[in-house]
Amino acid sequence: MKYEELMQKAIEVSKNSYSPYSKFAVGACVLAESGEVYCGCNFENSSFGLSICAERNAIGSAIANGEKKIKAIAIYSPNQDNCFPCGACRQVIHEFCESDDTFDVIVKDGDEVKVYTLAFLLPESFSL
Repeated sequence: MKYEELMQKAIEVSKNSYSPYSKFAVGACVLAESGEVYCGCNFENSSFGLSICAERNAIGSAIANGEKKIKAIAIYSPNQDNCFPCGACRQVIHEFCESDDTFDVIVKDGDEVKVYTLAFLLPESFSL
């Protein structure tokens, strides 16, 4: 699947965001090692700590469907260009990717799709 297609899916799912408190909608779409695609959006709760990021929602969907490794993630917000994953999501992504150097994080900057490695976004990551 082309990264532009992943981004389009992230754009579409961002419309389902439940973000009444922050007003910051986010959609994410992961490409699993199997070639399957899983999407998720952020959803908030009045107890803010219980809110879930779009990236972790999409990864959770992949895991719930039996996936163990993901290859790429597209992230989109209509509120901001270059919508990068938060630190918690970066660590969760690290848990389920084969290599930080080959895992691609795809963001939108205006009309352009940009690709970054997880190693660039999460230097010196850790594993058990």
